[in-house]
Amino acid sequence: MRLLILAVGRMKAGPERELCARYIERTAKSGRALSLTGPDVVEIAESAARRPDDRMTEEGAALLAALPEETAVIALDPRGREASSEEIAADIAALRDRGVRALSFLIGGADGLSDAARGRADRLVAFGRATFPHQLVRVMMAEQLYRATTILAGHPYHKA
Repeated sequence: MRLLILAVGRMKAGPERELCARYIERTAKSGRALSLTGPDVVEIAESAARRPDDRMTEEGAALLAALPEETAVIALDPRGREASSEEIAADIAALRDRGVRALSFLIGGADGLSDAARGRADRLVAFGRATFPHQLVRVMMAEQLYRATTILAGHPYHKA
């Protein structure tokens, strides 16, 4: 199953980008033995619209247009359900085992996700109730994908 992170905004050079790349690389290596490919990162340009609602609408449409066909979708949203690392790993394994071709994780821009993007999601997941910068959420998502592969492989990383 192909893993994707679709995120609004571009990661600028710096420690966040380096950390995200490190987790993406680790996930790609550890995922192969688990029949997982990627994660591929698709960056969506931030909208230049003046109003937050218009920005969310434009960015949401771009996220939806970038989704591959036949993908399950998990949207990261503070209104979603908090999920443990073990639950995220179990969700990935269940989708893979059902023959789902791709699993896409949506990360909105500074204003969040549009109603249309949230509506397309099969599940809304929150990384707690705090508000995080969307670029930091991308790092956190990449780390959780790596952690999921270690859980599925029975590696002790997730216990640390």
